[in-house]
Amino acid sequence: MPRFSVFHDSRELASREPFGALRCGQSVTLRLFITGEDLDKTHALLRVWDGEERFLEGEASFDGGAKVFSFRVTAPARPAIMWYSFRIHSPEGFFYAGAEDPVLRSGRSVLTQELPHDWRITVYDADFRTPDRFKGAIVYQIFPDRFRRGEYPGLEAGLDYHRGMGRRITVKDWDEEVDYLPRGEEPYYSPSDFYLGNFAGIIEKIPYLASLGVTVLYLNPIFESPYNHRYSISDYERIDPLLGGEEDLARLISELKAAGMSLVLDGVFSHTGDDSRYFDRRSVYGGGAYHDPASPYREWYDFSRRWKHGYRCWWDFETLPEVEELTPSFMEFTAKVMTERVKQGAGGWRLDVADELPDEYIKFLRRRLKDADPDALLIGEVWEDAVMKKDGWGNRREYVNGLELDGVMDYPFRDAALDFLLGKTDSYALKAALGAQLEGYPSDFMRAQFGYLGSHDTERILSALQGAPLRSGMPRTMQARWKPTEQNARLGKKRLLQASALQFSMPFSPVLYYGDEAGLTGLEDPFCRRPYPWGHEDKELLAHYRAVSGARTNCPALREGLTSFASPSRDVFAIGRRACGSEAVTMINRGGETTVSLSPASFKEGEGAPSLRGVFRDALTGEEFAFAGEGSVHMPENAARMLILS
Repeated sequence: MPRFSVFHDSRELASREPFGALRCGQSVTLRLFITGEDLDKTHALLRVWDGEERFLEGEASFDGGAKVFSFRVTAPARPAIMWYSFRIHSPEGFFYAGAEDPVLRSGRSVLTQELPHDWRITVYDADFRTPDRFKGAIVYQIFPDRFRRGEYPGLEAGLDYHRGMGRRITVKDWDEEVDYLPRGEEPYYSPSDFYLGNFAGIIEKIPYLASLGVTVLYLNPIFESPYNHRYSISDYERIDPLLGGEEDLARLISELKAAGMSLVLDGVFSHTGDDSRYFDRRSVYGGGAYHDPASPYREWYDFSRRWKHGYRCWWDFETLPEVEELTPSFMEFTAKVMTERVKQGAGGWRLDVADELPDEYIKFLRRRLKDADPDALLIGEVWEDAVMKKDGWGNRREYVNGLELDGVMDYPFRDAALDFLLGKTDSYALKAALGAQLEGYPSDFMRAQFGYLGSHDTERILSALQGAPLRSGMPRTMQARWKPTEQNARLGKKRLLQASALQFSMPFSPVLYYGDEAGLTGLEDPFCRRPYPWGHEDKELLAHYRAVSGARTNCPALREGLTSFASPSRDVFAIGRRACGSEAVTMINRGGETTVSLSPASFKEGEGAPSLRGVFRDALTGEEFAFAGEGSVHMPENAARMLILS
């Protein structure tokens, strides 16, 4: 064994400067610290790989009791992942310093005589920028059928239209339970129960959204479909008549803009519905691909004999024929759909199942969208780490390269927060997970991405924090009956207060899934899609969400500041934010009552550690804490604090 030790932490500025991802051609300084008896007899090389391998000689210096090797590295001219590790020469032979975490490829070093796990650096296009109005926004997501039913004169005509197309529509009372079992002769459950939420209802509640600090409204699909989720699209160019008409959408966009909000639409381009004018399996529209080999849409689909249903389906759902996205006519058509809505006034698009769309297709859509409006937003549904996500052939996807997406749906944040609050991991693991993401994503990408606790595809966050089984595959009959114990119900609510404070303190755009702020519960689809409980809201939760959104809206550090993380103990996690004289420190404690000591040195990971000088006011309780470069904070059991410099 060597008679020395090494230190390098990719998330600390002392080891790697500047912090995080690099633009093409940008330089970074990497430092390796060596301490021990063999200081004068050791030297180090930096191994860098970004398509080709090279070794670099470091500049040696001394810092107190450590020998420091500094390496200046320039990022390649094209987007890539740059990998690096250190090779140390000593009297005992060769040793290597690499990333301790083999999954995140981030954080502290480990010394080994075997080839190590390299650290990674994201290198992205030098011209990549995301629209300023979407950086650090507060987003509200609405499942349109389930938010609010407003006065709409065209409702009966809309119902008649769908029924005239042979679609089985069931109208539900607002307080009824969602359908979740097959009906009558149906072989399987079909989501054709409608509560008739519409554009008029959303317009009616714009003042409510404003009270939550919302600046971006994201709607699940709004185009014609036989199903309430509208991910089985029948006509990309027709607003579903149950929601409203073109004039109603135009009014919604206008009213949102007047309130300082932007609208993001949902683009479902990996598949269409079988009951669509393009596929037309039931011969309702005429000229569809299923029956007509001469159809202009025939080339959009794969009718190879090898498919069980006679055509390729999305995840083998025969009602969702999958499209060939790189078909030129489909590319042009979908780009036209997107750009026309942006020209109408929509602020951007979210791409459904972006991880199943070809990179070239996403690049094409981005170019066309930005040509129509350079300030339009393009968000992708990607559930994993967007830097290292791979396709089925092992090739890295290019989401963060600066040529595709402005951001993704940040489900890894939800996973990390849940694991910590439910006791599956500790504060140090939470810091590692969030720190690796902060380090790996370009800053503009990080700030534009949608930060989630719950969505239409997950269990309601309150139920998850009350101990509901997650992604369990539990039968729907059991999901419908599931309820937490009284103790877990209380604890889950306390956890949600912590999780939301954490969410609204992160550098991404926090997303409120409609009804989470009101205490809606439910397990997997369709229970996570219950109607908003107007008149039955949890007033305490609603007041809390207004407090955390108000803190973010009024504090420049929380909206746009640099970010650093601290783990004072296994049960306490802290986020430090700093911007132009504005500072904020958010702390969450999942354990018992405790007192936490903090100083700028506590916030080593990331950049922008708060100075902790002055009086900080807790936006959640009104309590004040005076710091003189350091100080202590009393943390109640299972509690959160959002401390803002007065």
